[in-house]
Amino acid sequence: MFKKENNFKPFDKKVWLASPKMHGEELKYVTEAYETNWMSTVGANINEVERLTCEYIGCQYAVGLSSGTAALHMAMKLAGEKLYGKGEFGKGTLAGKRVFCTDMTFDATVNPVVYEGGIPVFIETEYDTWNMNPKALEKAFEIYPEVKLVVLANLYGTPAKLPEIREICDRHGAILIEDAAESLGASYDGKMTGTFGDIGVISFNGNKLITGSSGGEILLKTKEDADKVRKWSTQARENAPWYQHEELGFNYRMSNVIAGVIRGQMEHVEEHLQGKKEIFERYKEGLKGLPVAMNPYEKISSPNFWLSCMILKEEAMCRQDRTDTEVSFMPEHGKSCPTEILEAIASINAEGRPIWKPMHMQPIYKNNAFITETGVFEKGCLAEDERRSIGGDIFHRGLCLPSDINMTKEEQDRIMEVIKACFA
Repeated sequence: MFKKENNFKPFDKKVWLASPKMHGEELKYVTEAYETNWMSTVGANINEVERLTCEYIGCQYAVGLSSGTAALHMAMKLAGEKLYGKGEFGKGTLAGKRVFCTDMTFDATVNPVVYEGGIPVFIETEYDTWNMNPKALEKAFEIYPEVKLVVLANLYGTPAKLPEIREICDRHGAILIEDAAESLGASYDGKMTGTFGDIGVISFNGNKLITGSSGGEILLKTKEDADKVRKWSTQARENAPWYQHEELGFNYRMSNVIAGVIRGQMEHVEEHLQGKKEIFERYKEGLKGLPVAMNPYEKISSPNFWLSCMILKEEAMCRQDRTDTEVSFMPEHGKSCPTEILEAIASINAEGRPIWKPMHMQPIYKNNAFITETGVFEKGCLAEDERRSIGGDIFHRGLCLPSDINMTKEEQDRIMEVIKACFA
């Protein structure tokens, strides 16, 4: 419990971590789907969302799917087929193959590798961007030179060192899948995220910069690949008078109703980007003087600031202990920890979150290899060892602050006052 004495009044209405900001155009396009009776997985809204995505991001083809996770699954299947062929039926196109993956991310980045039978190998994080460490990726290719697929996520809307990672993949003949689920609208040296990979993925989940309540897209470079994903995502039906199937299919196509929401949201993407940036900048300015720092990014890049995150300096940490399911801390004068701050924020009816727990620390992946700049740990480390790795250290000292685009300046000011009280 947040113990420090305070007079902070809870908000009457909860301040969320990241909720949708709706405008009205969304309802117009959803109504259009209803009135024209195009309620399923074909229709003008889907076509227009795919067109608008290509126009905005600068990709050649986009295929609307039911979620970002579905898009990632199709990306894995497509990459696996390109690299290894269709493989044995029922075992997936990546069966038995190692795949290099971002370590500090949501598990939706990694799970689709396993859907296709692959074996994730986790690449350590770097402090510069909180994303995949290019030096650790280079080390991974030294250890496993046979690997031909890399899955990279842009954490919290911050671009990784994308050109450097792209060059490493090209040099080793590897396909790069760029998980830009959190980074729609972010760019590196003027080029949009989602376009650095051979295959890109974006998400329209309810908490994302642009939302459809659900939905996602896979970004592709050829019509052949786009047509293949459209086929797979609609149960792989063949061109025949009856339901003919020659390969495994999935029910992954985007709904025309969901696409109506996304279509309306796309008209406000720049407004949302500006709102998120202002939230980040207010935190950065308002928390000056505390022993903390905001999540970093390279100056040549432009994050979308989807979530504003904070990390405490090591000397400002009170004792915090985590198991795989529980956490405790010991209050200390002048110090704090993510757990205390999150409890303090929750006490005024606002939502923060811990940093993504790295994949190599997850019990499900505890036996998977984890690569650092210096070598390989054949088994990952669990909660009690969290400070052994860079990702574990960021998880230990970092947290996600309320980053709701609907949050007022006054609400954000009160949240910052609560954070300051934790260090009193």
